[in-house]
Amino acid sequence: MDLEIRHLRAVTAIADAGSLHKAARVLGVAQPTLTAQLRRIEESLGGTLFLRLPEGCRPTFLGHQLLARARPVLAEMNQLTDQMRAAARAERNSHLRIGSTPTHAVAPWLRLLSERFPEARPTVHAEASSCALLRMVAAGQLDAALVHEPEGCPLRIPADVRLRVLLEREPQLLGVFEHHPAARQKTVRLQDLADERWMIDKTADGEWEQLDRVLRAAGVTPQILHGDFATISMLVSTGQAVMVCNGTSTGRNGAVVRRLEGDPIAARWLLAARSDVCLDAVYDDLVTAYREVADQAPLYKTIGPPVFGPTP
Repeated sequence: MDLEIRHLRAVTAIADAGSLHKAARVLGVAQPTLTAQLRRIEESLGGTLFLRLPEGCRPTFLGHQLLARARPVLAEMNQLTDQMRAAARAERNSHLRIGSTPTHAVAPWLRLLSERFPEARPTVHAEASSCALLRMVAAGQLDAALVHEPEGCPLRIPADVRLRVLLEREPQLLGVFEHHPAARQKTVRLQDLADERWMIDKTADGEWEQLDRVLRAAGVTPQILHGDFATISMLVSTGQAVMVCNGTSTGRNGAVVRRLEGDPIAARWLLAARSDVCLDAVYDDLVTAYREVADQAPLYKTIGPPVFGPTP
């Protein structure tokens, strides 16, 4: 017979009560039942744990050795039980809070998490700024966040935030009016867009800096306008500007997406959380969601299937 927690509780109860009769009352069992249990424990260990005296039970030397080791184990088990009960209470009153910068993957990710953790009632917070989402994770305002890091523009990662790479490098696409000359091409040269106005959300960390650098490297003097996502989409859809889009973009409302020649603009996608446990809990569903939207994005087939990255 292997020792179990209930055996340790029985032995410590007998030692604390000083008799089998009193210990049985504390444990809520009949004295003969406790006596038989003690006998089985002693037989299993191969020695006597208590001397049965007229005035009660006194631990033997072997009994003292067992008690010295049993009490810390029981204390730790009690602490673990208390912590798990507290965590369960907190879970009943909390949500699984995820955040994300703009991506089509967030909708299927939220759906998959809701199916996997219905009791956690997952919620999502959308934000253009990757750094703002990382700060929210660090502050405990979000449990996990999907963020993108424009190539050549490292994000500021808080010290207590853990990261897992989703995609090491995803080429970004061109969003353009469906009747624009570039819409008739499979791939578009940056030089052919020299006279275009590029719309960008300045709150999206690193995107302005990356676009400015890439355009200048291509010999193009950038004409960059700033606006929110709704304004950007409206101007692109009416032919008044062009924009950079995620690799999973499909185009809509009069706008189409095209691949830029040489894939000069790219981003790294990262999953952030405060612990590896939380990363493990949500990462696989994120991969499944991203595969789903990549399969539905026509230009992703020219980029190639997404290659999900290792932990940094």
